[in-house]
Amino acid sequence: MLTLASKLKRDEGVKGSRPSSAVSDSTRRVSVRDKLLVKEVAELEANLPCTCKVNFPDPNKLHYFQLTVTPDEGHYQGGKFQFEIEVPDAYNMVPPKVKCLTRIWHPNITEMGEICLSLLREHSIDGTGWAPTRTLKDVVWGLNSLFTDLLNFDDPLNIEAAEHHLRDKEDFRNKVEDYIKRYAR
Repeated sequence: MLTLASKLKRDEGVKGSRPSSAVSDSTRRVSVRDKLLVKEVAELEANLPCTCKVNFPDPNKLHYFQLTVTPDEGHYQGGKFQFEIEVPDAYNMVPPKVKCLTRIWHPNITEMGEICLSLLREHSIDGTGWAPTRTLKDVVWGLNSLFTDLLNFDDPLNIEAAEHHLRDKEDFRNKVEDYIKRYAR
């Protein structure tokens, strides 16, 4: 699956067999991000939660992939939620950009797909935001946890969903189930 790793090895072989003038700078240089991603994707795939699946639409572009989270407990059990993850060139100094592609009724995810997860914040007051020591595995596990232990009604991004839960838990659950039937199957 890690075709970028194969490409890096192949490029190293090409570089060693040709005179340096024949190989352009763009062929020889691999970004720090791409080198990190080869290692991190392998680690991610080896340590993926059982409720998650990753898909690389283009195996040569490890900086863009999709994540499917299928919670097996809690309010969102039975749903299938798609996320788009794009790793910027400045990675690992900045966090990946993540968007939820599935319409959802969730206190920490807006209906437009914006996500409130502290580790995705570049600057965080509480010190739990992004740091260069974090990895894609942390991001995936964090997104997965938004459906269980990190579900946070006290510090919501979608205030309407959080207030709905406080007002009427049963009606909140019904609306979540309705969204799952409509958008997350």
